Amino acid sequence: MDFENIAKAAKAASLEIADINSDLKNRALSDIADALEKEKEQIFEANKKDLKEAEKLVETGEISKSVFNRLKLDNNKMRDMLQGIRDIVKLEDPVNKKLLVRQLDEGLTLYKVSCPIGVLGIIFEARPDVIAQISSLAIKSSNAVILKGGKESINTNKTILDIINKTLDKVAGFPKNVLQQVFSRDDVAQMLKCDKYINLVIPRGGNKLVKFIKENTKIPVLGHADGICHIFVDETADFETAKKVIIDAKTQYPSACNAVETLLIHEKFKADLPQVLLSAGITLVNNPETWAFEHGDTTLAYKTVKNLDEAIEHINTYGSGHTDCIITQNRENAEKFMNKVDSAGVYWNVSTRFADGFRYGFGAEVGISTNKTHARGPVGLEGLTIYKYKLIGAGHIVKDYVDGVKNFHHKDL
Repeated sequence: MDFENIAKAAKAASLEIADINSDLKNRALSDIADALEKEKEQIFEANKKDLKEAEKLVETGEISKSVFNRLKLDNNKMRDMLQGIRDIVKLEDPVNKKLLVRQLDEGLTLYKVSCPIGVLGIIFEARPDVIAQISSLAIKSSNAVILKGGKESINTNKTILDIINKTLDKVAGFPKNVLQQVFSRDDVAQMLKCDKYINLVIPRGGNKLVKFIKENTKIPVLGHADGICHIFVDETADFETAKKVIIDAKTQYPSACNAVETLLIHEKFKADLPQVLLSAGITLVNNPETWAFEHGDTTLAYKTVKNLDEAIEHINTYGSGHTDCIITQNRENAEKFMNKVDSAGVYWNVSTRFADGFRYGFGAEVGISTNKTHARGPVGLEGLTIYKYKLIGAGHIVKDYVDGVKNFHHKDL
């Protein structure tokens, strides 16, 4: 099947799934979680094949070590993946929610109602758990999806989606072709041209991938190119809090996009943080060649700043708008930082690693957006809906209002 036919099938499926009820969607999701758990050893075996092949790709420089690290699907990731699907079942259906009800005149009522976006094109690298996350979010939000994973995770991706689709085939009343998968580079090129059928492209991967997609499509793109996260240690910061938060944000999972990359320390902060961080296995770089750089490992750039304003200016100049944190005991400084730092996530005394849809209680996420329109930060169910206006009347015509026969009274109900 060529890509246009795949896209047409997805469009048709998106119109069908837009009208199915919450019970059917939740039943499908519960069955998917059960099936993936039952077949997890099969998934692990497929992942082992991918890891073995990916070792060669690391050696030849085709993929980075950080991408390789994200590829492994272990018991912890499997547990979180399954729990994410089951959590989505418990969440409120984001579709057909009344966002506004306004009576324009007697018998003439306007409704603003949430609805699915339609067809999502998802292009991602490594992280095979993405397939289950996005599939479950798409089902709950009544969207159709075309998935394109990287070649480094092809066996895992195929296995997971095959299990999901075989499960959906057994769910009576569930539409066909809601979840489809493509594999070639040519498919990516065709996807980016397919603005007639695809409503939103979501890239999940390195900055090269995201920038390429943004520069080569007319379709709206939701995502982030870089994860350059900062932590600012204010003059009044508690030392133990600062130490604990920074070490977690840098070492808990260094290749993640929400790991801290730059540390800013107030010049009047007394404790010797650098020495403590070195002891924790962090490599410190003072005044690097560029501050706008995502290391993806245990390397941490750092510098001393004169005050809060300099820290905010630095972050807004070099940051990527992802997630930034202040460590302080001063509420006024914390609020100023969180109001003035222009990022999707602004934190006070907590690790940047909390920037995650699962940890936010979204069940999972399709990605993290640094956009300033539609959706921002970890994007879960709400970010996969848009809205439409429904107007219900009884033969009302505009001429009556133009001629002054009738008047609007615009009353919110």
